[in-house]
Amino acid sequence: MRRMTSVLLALSALVGASALTAPAAGAAPQTGRPAAAQAAVPAGWEVVEGDEMAALDGKRSSAAQGLTAQDLTAQDAAADEVSLIAMQSVRNELFVATEKNYPAPDTGALRARSATVGGWEGFAFEWDQTTETYALRSLANDRYVAVEKNFTGSSQNLLRARSTGVGGWERFVVYYNETLDRWALQSTLNGLFVAMENGYTGSLQYALRARSAQIGGSWEEFVLYDLGA
Repeated sequence: MRRMTSVLLALSALVGASALTAPAAGAAPQTGRPAAAQAAVPAGWEVVEGDEMAALDGKRSSAAQGLTAQDLTAQDAAADEVSLIAMQSVRNELFVATEKNYPAPDTGALRARSATVGGWEGFAFEWDQTTETYALRSLANDRYVAVEKNFTGSSQNLLRARSTGVGGWERFVVYYNETLDRWALQSTLNGLFVAMENGYTGSLQYALRARSAQIGGSWEEFVLYDLGA
């Protein structure tokens, strides 16, 4: 595996964060994933297996000083592989944070709004071999990220770190494009890709929602950084 070198990221924003090494190309579609997944994925995007992400040789970011040692070593007993990740939106070049102090019903909403990585921007990507999917656990509040399919209006399919366990609402397929050096997430609940709402205003500006039928551009694309040692 070789080290990913994204040219989109400003060095001042990285503060030492190390980009993830590219997984092996050519991963084949597997069972247990959304039925519509492959039809909606443009050429060049490949499914990422758990061992591909967990085997990445990354170093803990010096930007992640807000994460405690306990956060960095915590793992779910049911997870087969765990990788500690920071996500940066390609669209606005900001890192995804968990809004754990937001009032209900948006408590734990995920937003790409941080210039650097601290205690609210870390996530554990937990691979499950049985379903061949990932669950995302926020290191900010130790809750799993769910897709709010039953929310209405502009909040429908909002990503929120609010679950204490993992079910169908908390499962994602991860994709990587080696040519673009970018990543994408697809909800298994509704088969839609996660987009960053750059055009939103107010408290949900830059919110993440599983609402795109395909990976159409920078709104659905992310750069991932390995926070684990």
